[in-house]
Amino acid sequence: MRTTNEQRWVLGLASLGSVMVALDVLVVAAALTTIRADLGASAEQLEWTVNAYALSFAMLMMTAAAIGDRWGRRRTYAGGLALFTVASVICALATSLPWLIAARALQGVGAAVVMPLAMGLLGAAFPPERRGWATGAFSAVTGLAVLGGPMIGGAVTEGLSWQWIFWINVPIGAAAIVLVLRKIPESTGPVRRLDLVGAVLISLAVLGLVWGVVQGETAGWSSAEVLGSFAAGVVLLAAFGVRESRSAEPMIPLAYFRNRTFTAANSAGFFLSAALFSAVFFLSQYMQVVFGSAPLKAGLQLLPWTATLFVVAPISGRLIDRVGERPLVVIGMVLQTAGMFWVSRGTSQYGDLVLPLVITGCGISLAMPAAQSAGVGALPRDAVGIASGVYSMTRQLGGVAGVAVLGSVFASAGGYAGHGFTRALAGCGVLSLLGALSGLGIAARRRTDEPVVTEVVEGVR
Repeated sequence: MRTTNEQRWVLGLASLGSVMVALDVLVVAAALTTIRADLGASAEQLEWTVNAYALSFAMLMMTAAAIGDRWGRRRTYAGGLALFTVASVICALATSLPWLIAARALQGVGAAVVMPLAMGLLGAAFPPERRGWATGAFSAVTGLAVLGGPMIGGAVTEGLSWQWIFWINVPIGAAAIVLVLRKIPESTGPVRRLDLVGAVLISLAVLGLVWGVVQGETAGWSSAEVLGSFAAGVVLLAAFGVRESRSAEPMIPLAYFRNRTFTAANSAGFFLSAALFSAVFFLSQYMQVVFGSAPLKAGLQLLPWTATLFVVAPISGRLIDRVGERPLVVIGMVLQTAGMFWVSRGTSQYGDLVLPLVITGCGISLAMPAAQSAGVGALPRDAVGIASGVYSMTRQLGGVAGVAVLGSVFASAGGYAGHGFTRALAGCGVLSLLGALSGLGIAARRRTDEPVVTEVVEGVR
């Protein structure tokens, strides 16, 4: 089946928005030292330039997906791009750290709209028999943006200034908005009343859980602040579940989670992102601390890892349509596990890392498109907005949790002067193994839309 011109535009523009959002997750990390000197910030304040983005990003994705289903995915996606672009301008103009942190939080709101709607547009545009290929291409460019964030941030900071990390979003975002409104057809989900109470509950529940994670190392995992945040998150999540089970038009029908593939794919996506974001965070620093590389050179040294996405992810997308998602998720995460444990042995010679980086890159490139395809494709086609929102949220939660938890492992193992890097990278291997085990729950064969619809409808009854 040939790809239509309309589908190519959807794939290209959805990928473009995803790249902008994914880059800004970690691109700031390479510029933190420069920002600290320029704005006179403390180390704790600097963390919030990353955490503010992560918090608003994670907590609002489900609400954004629900709004897109009701008001139109194309229109909402364009609105998210506009908000993200305006927030980037505010970030670039920041003259104080509180200003920059507030702007990063606003940027995260835009990202929370862009990411699930990009996946929703993709799922609506491609039929099941072509969705694997499209997901592979989408995941390749998104993963490349995540992996290349530190390198691009280092290159821009060294060659221009840290403000240009945000300025480059402006012309790209403006052009993308115009093209989205002209080239992408409008699509909506099932017409239902927007559950504002449910949206508030799920957003605050995610806020409580993420706040506890990001403050764990600073305040202490047993502190009243962290334990209180976790408790509030769990209680609000339970309240959200009770409300959804009693609502005639739930924001997320809980029967969907009875679908084994949907639940397993989201679990695999959580651990996949936890391992991936943590590996990017620590490997880029490893190259700079152990080998004395500048930020740009450190990014280039990760090419054996990142370059595999260009080759393996599209192949994975095609294989999804033939063999299903489960073997690709499991095999990919096992390769990632082996590569991370190999890297965690430590070395003073860069050449010793090339092969394990290639193995790790091939693993994540196999697993990423397959996990996303399973998560979005497990539900009926008219529920693609909900599916993409849930998967985006669990993936973002995984990324935040992975960096925070392994950051604590890094510090407890002696940090830069001790065995922090090797312990943290071994932790990436553990997270990857958990992702492989989660992938075993995905159905052995791809399901067509009709059996999934039947399963979900039966669950609702």
